[in-house]
Amino acid sequence: MNKNILVNFLLLLIGVFFGYLIFNSTTDNNNHGIFVSNNKIDEIITIIKSQYVEKTEDSVLLENAYSGLLNNLDPHSFYISKGEMANVEEEMQGSFEGIGIEFNILEDTLFVVAPIAGGPSQKAGIFSGDRIIKVGDKNIAGVGLSNIEVMRLLKGEKGTKVKIYVKRSGYNELLPFTLIRDEIPLYSIDYSYLISPGTGYIKINRFSETTYQEFCTHLDSLKEIGMKNLILDLRNNPGGYMKMAELISDELLSKNKVIVTTKGRLEESNSEFVSSAKLNRFEKGALIILIDQGSASASEILAGAVQDWDRGLIIGNRSFGKGLVQNQVSLSDGSAIRFVVSRYYTPSGRCIQKPYSDGKKVYENDILSRYESGEMFDTSNIKFPDSLKFKTKKGRIVFGSGGIFPDYFIPKDTSGFSTFYSEVFLNNLFRQFAVRKSESDLGLQLKKVSPNEYCKTFTVNESLFNEFISFCNVKEVKEKFDGKKSTKELIKQQIKANLGRQLFGDSGYYPVLLLEDKCITKALTLIPEATKMALEY
Repeated sequence: MNKNILVNFLLLLIGVFFGYLIFNSTTDNNNHGIFVSNNKIDEIITIIKSQYVEKTEDSVLLENAYSGLLNNLDPHSFYISKGEMANVEEEMQGSFEGIGIEFNILEDTLFVVAPIAGGPSQKAGIFSGDRIIKVGDKNIAGVGLSNIEVMRLLKGEKGTKVKIYVKRSGYNELLPFTLIRDEIPLYSIDYSYLISPGTGYIKINRFSETTYQEFCTHLDSLKEIGMKNLILDLRNNPGGYMKMAELISDELLSKNKVIVTTKGRLEESNSEFVSSAKLNRFEKGALIILIDQGSASASEILAGAVQDWDRGLIIGNRSFGKGLVQNQVSLSDGSAIRFVVSRYYTPSGRCIQKPYSDGKKVYENDILSRYESGEMFDTSNIKFPDSLKFKTKKGRIVFGSGGIFPDYFIPKDTSGFSTFYSEVFLNNLFRQFAVRKSESDLGLQLKKVSPNEYCKTFTVNESLFNEFISFCNVKEVKEKFDGKKSTKELIKQQIKANLGRQLFGDSGYYPVLLLEDKCITKALTLIPEATKMALEY
């Protein structure tokens, strides 16, 4: 018996010994691979430091290497340095002082994703898709610009000035803007009001950590004053926190409805969000959602859920097409990486992520390509393969890949745009004129009426229009007004809207602009159809 025990014990020792050898062999091989990789980076850095034409810093070279590890994975994975972290976190909460833009650095160029509502850039006429080439006398294109450098150049104390030069599609020369930095509020909701008796309007500009609570507050306020129908405007909303879109969708959909599903390589990346019975603020009334090429990510989750369940109508242009879920992981030195962990799918099974297999340049030029192809004005040439066709709950055909396609397409209207109008807008003359007129006898007289009365009854007459044209001439606008009727009407609208904002704030601004908004006009005519959908839902 003792002999058997001794033999078994020796066999156990031999097994442990060989297991140890195998483990060490495997570990050594893995570590050797990592060592070789690190050694290669060290080797490259040593060569650059000793032979490169200019002096370099190890830290800078390493930071660029970290960025390179993620930049080539997909268009939405990236490295965030320690210095950039505060700015990244700031995007979703609080406020800051600067020029007010959301941006991406793509192909070593600073692209404006969207001007922040109410900020200096939006007021001055900075558009989504603009490329900032110079800040002051400093060229920032093609020089390896980082996020932290952008913040250093564009952010600053309230009241200070910064001059930027913008490259815009359709213009051969750079467009100059002188911006006065200001405190930038990061509210998720721009504005809400009763756009017509019984019909409310809510404009969400992003999905931040406060969006759901803001939405509930605005929705409840509108319901208290008689709202039965809702127009939810998600145009130029680049997305944000996925959870906020899920919660708002839950308020619009009845219980036990799948809102979004995520699927990734790892089990923990797979999830399904289903509506509950508790969140039910607006499950019955007519619902219309407005989208365009700037509506992305969380906006597309919300619009896709509403469309797939036939809860409401989607109006506008094809959305951006971002169906990727990102995760942010903090690193030990205070930096972080944000990378894609899964794709999301709408209730019908659609993944609306547009292809990026042809490279970042093609991917980022997609919106421009839509303009060039004529899609923004006429969708008749768009052909969807059968593989991208899906069905809603009631059997309506919807499409996957490349964004959410609206139920009712509204072509972009550029008939009022002209070189004169662009120059006036670029030079911020509408606002300058509004400031002047708000302090005149006309402004003092208009302040006596309510914002609602102003929006409904005030008109820009020929005298005021001609005064504005003269004002522009004094400001040395190169181009002269061409007399085109559509341009004239657009100028009158901007005069009224900017004067209204100066006199009454947003209450004198948004209602004026939305009065002639073709998406809004169409939405109001579709309230009966949306009401029928809500009743049958």
